[in-house]
Order: sequence, then structure tokens, then C-alpha cells
Amino acid sequence: MQQPEPVTPDAPTAMGFPLLTQRWLDLSFIHWAVEPEVVAGHLPRGTFPDTLGGVTYVGLVAFRMHRVGWFRLPGVPYLGTFPETNVRLYSVDTLGRRGVVFRSMDASRLIPVAMGRLAFRLPYLWSRMSVRSTAGTVTYTSSRRRLGPRDVRSRIVVRPGERIEEPTELEHFLTARWGMHNVFFGGATAYLPNHHPRWPLHRAELITCEENLVAAAGLPAPAEAPASVLYSPGVPVLLGRPRRPAGIPTP
Repeated sequence: MQQPEPVTPDAPTAMGFPLLTQRWLDLSFIHWAVEPEVVAGHLPRGTFPDTLGGVTYVGLVAFRMHRVGWFRLPGVPYLGTFPETNVRLYSVDTLGRRGVVFRSMDASRLIPVAMGRLAFRLPYLWSRMSVRSTAGTVTYTSSRRRLGPRDVRSRIVVRPGERIEEPTELEHFLTARWGMHNVFFGGATAYLPNHHPRWPLHRAELITCEENLVAAAGLPAPAEAPASVLYSPGVPVLLGRPRRPAGIPTP
């Protein structure tokens, strides 16, 4: 396995012709520290927990997906725009590429959920969801529909604070992720890169976090306060084509 690549606040390589375009808006990043062995069995073959200071993290990320589009065509205003909340882990592959692994992805549009599951084998789940901004706070709610496990829901309320001029090493580690690892068709692990401007990050106060998404994703339910709570107004994003990491044979 190669040495993990550096954590960089800017995308390490330029994106060629994108597979998908979209915007991620009104994001709240909530993270809990866990021991690597707790999550290792939940990562795809050929990937390993990515660590900082000997620990890794479970992330709960709530946001608005805006105008998903194919290639460089205009984004779709209705079907391509919806709330999403995901549970994610932090991974590194045999080439040293750092990424994330999604354990669940709740979204409120059925067609994108179906396409994400069928085309990319992503763990999308159809949910009733909302994102509302009032009185200086942002509230995210979700409740899974009949196509997924019942009684899985969340209510997250954050109060965004001051802009972070110089993010810490941990804040870069948790947000500067330039790809995801996933098991695509044929059972092979692949890496799907992304590209976007540097995150505009704000510190945030977590007012409410009532959720069982983490436990429903097969991970230990958080028992302590988060190690990090961040907010970002968002960025435009390009997604590239999946790439197979070297050294991971097709079964």
C-alpha cells in the first residue's frame, strides 16, 4: 500500500470532462471520533480506515443537493434538487487516495434515489425530508419511507457561527475529501473523484441532534458530544468517472 496522499484544502488534480455536475448547499458536518477497528469491517475491500492522530471518524452530513446534471448539461431544477443526509466513514485505498465511504444516503426524490442505487450502487434511501433556515439556525429533518427500514429518522438543528479563516488540521481532514470509495458492478471497489472550490467553513453550534441514522447504518450510536461541528454555505461540484484502484482484483 502506498503512503496516503497529503490532505489538501484544494483539489489535488483538475477534473476533465465531468460525469455529473451539482451544487452542495447549506451543509452541516457533524463528526464523532471512533477507533479504526470499529469501522474497518464496514469499508470496501482494498480500503482501510483513514486516521488522524490514531483515530478515525463517523460523519453525519446534512445538506441540500441542488440541480444535479449529467456531463455539462444544465442541472435539473426539480428532480435534481432535494435535501440529503448521509452517514459516512473515512477511507484510504492501496494507491494512497483518501476518500469517504457512504453507509447511508437519505434523500427526498425517488427517481434520484433509484438512479443512485441502480447506476452507482450507492446506499440511497427514500425519505421525507426538509431543510429550513429561521432565526439564525438551520434545521434538517428526515424520516424514511416504506421502501427503507421504518422508524429511522433525524432532526438536526445547528447555529452557524463565524467564518473560519484558517481551518485546523482536523477540519481539513474531515472536509477536504476528493473522492469516494464504493463497490460498483462486478463487486470491484472503485474510486469516484470530485472537484470543487475550497470549502468556505464556519464554526457551528449543535443545538439539537436527535437521530438514529448512525445506528441504522450498522455503526455504534454516538454516546458523546461530537468532536467537530461545522457549517458551509456550499460549493459547486464536479464528479468524475469511477476508477478502479490498482491491486484490487475483480472477484
